[in-house]
Amino acid sequence: MAKKWYVLHTYSGYENKVKQNLAHRVESMGFEDRVFDIQIPTEEVVEIKEGGKRVTSEKKVFPGYVLVRMELDDASWGIVRNTPGVTGFVGAQGKPSPLSREEYNKIMKRTHSDAPRKTSSNLQVGQSIKVVSGPLAEFDGTISEVNPEAGKIRVMVSIFGRETPVELSYDQVTSL
Repeated sequence: MAKKWYVLHTYSGYENKVKQNLAHRVESMGFEDRVFDIQIPTEEVVEIKEGGKRVTSEKKVFPGYVLVRMELDDASWGIVRNTPGVTGFVGAQGKPSPLSREEYNKIMKRTHSDAPRKTSSNLQVGQSIKVVSGPLAEFDGTISEVNPEAGKIRVMVSIFGRETPVELSYDQVTSL
């Protein structure tokens, strides 16, 4: 029987508890030969707080989901399905569908330390900001675009009476 990765749907916020409960159930019921690994994909995110302070934290890639590598049969399905916090397997018509190797690799690639870090902030399109550093320091503007992957925003700044688009990093601005 093949070892495959399956996706479990859990109550949001209970992913770590489900991983712990499932690992305990597998061990106590002697299913280590059918349930091999449990993963909660996470990635590092750099958040820009007020005043441009950068804080790195770990966030779940898919909140409410846990990956399980297992040999699927009626007994192993029952052990996993009846774990507290698990609402079901992801798949068509209630039947668990395994992830392909490509899907699994794509998900897990985001969790490695060499994966690009995402940047997040509370900045949003339409928000008024003040530029705090760089050649446009002290200018006010309005955010027209937010690019969290690059940690950049596009701001419309009034220079000599004309609206001019300028690309800035999160830490170069503060909200008004």
